[in-house]
Amino acid sequence: MTEQKNIEQQRPPVKVLLLGADLGKFDAERSMQELSALADANHMEVVAQLVQKRDAIDVATVVGEGKVAEAKLYCQNLAVETVIFDGELSGSQIRNLEQALEVEVIDRTMLILEIFSSRAVTNEGKLQTELATLRYRLPRLTGLGQSLSRQGGGGGGGGGARRGAGESKLEYDRRHLRRRIDALAQRLKELEARRGENRRARQKSGVPVISLVGYTNVGKSSLLNKLCGAEVLEANMLFATLDPTARKLTLPSGLNVVMVDTVGFVSRLPHHLVQAFQSTLEETAYSDIIIKVADASDPEREEQLQVTDEVLHELGCDDIPQLVVYNKCDAAASAFYPDVFLTSAKTGFGLAELLAELDRRLSDRMRAVKVLLPYDQLSLAAPMRQRGSVNLEEYRENGLYLEGIVKSSDLYLYEPYFI
Repeated sequence: MTEQKNIEQQRPPVKVLLLGADLGKFDAERSMQELSALADANHMEVVAQLVQKRDAIDVATVVGEGKVAEAKLYCQNLAVETVIFDGELSGSQIRNLEQALEVEVIDRTMLILEIFSSRAVTNEGKLQTELATLRYRLPRLTGLGQSLSRQGGGGGGGGGARRGAGESKLEYDRRHLRRRIDALAQRLKELEARRGENRRARQKSGVPVISLVGYTNVGKSSLLNKLCGAEVLEANMLFATLDPTARKLTLPSGLNVVMVDTVGFVSRLPHHLVQAFQSTLEETAYSDIIIKVADASDPEREEQLQVTDEVLHELGCDDIPQLVVYNKCDAAASAFYPDVFLTSAKTGFGLAELLAELDRRLSDRMRAVKVLLPYDQLSLAAPMRQRGSVNLEEYRENGLYLEGIVKSSDLYLYEPYFI
């Protein structure tokens, strides 16, 4: 992946124009800023942005004829190669805009899918991305690309015959996509079942799971690396992490937990994209604690948390204990709510307090003990090693001395041997 990324960076970025319609339903300026960041993450150079305020969309092109004409001038004068629309377009709208602007047109969702496709590392991530892409393409087949318009048959049927040939090609493409979608969905079900087995094994072992969730590019991977000593890709760009990454973390008490880094969110993340990555995001729904991470230096951090809450609600995570962490506080100069944890993965600030709070929240799950196990009871050391942790181990004349942490549910095993 690194080699592919280096090759991409050697090529000049694609020049793009951002086009949007402000219908008053969301913060258009903020959305265009995010779209620009998405384009940058896809190795594109934004050379111009155009937004039109409207009461209702133009059915054919979303924005009006005047704005389309203005966009065409920008495309011609600035050598624009692609226009990115801030929202979802129908197949016919894509076709109409491409014909009017004479350049490639993609929408916000297609851009996100391109990024997902280039970033997916694991087999499951690649399958999920392909499935989301095909589901998005299926209802837009009549507008994507020029291939269908060149499918007209010749010969003696006139226009009717050409239309019939085109419809046959369209139906063929639709059948092909549906078959591939069914095959991908089946394969992902198998992978999900396998991960379910791993999840059940983890639950059986009693190891607590802590998930890092939040807006993309707020430093979740950096936090994971700092806390766990892991080596997870960090990059100052959107969607640097697509596939969930689990790492072991030992809390100050000695309790071993699993920390999971998840794919980041963006505002107005299309529902079918959330669906495509549902199996990956479902890991969050089985967490013992969810850490919601926001960027302390971003003035829109509250909106970031709102986006996070919306996705968590959709995943059914409302009842799971949650902590709010403002990361990158070394770059911030603002006052914050007292119940928010301030951290900096860069400097390590606030991480000790965060770890202490995690210990406190999980304290009812584990107990610190000192025991002397007779030599005929050495098998009792296994639950402490596997489901808790051993801080000190000494072989003494009359047995094995252990200091460590055990699950509260295992406490009865050790009560006869307390020291």
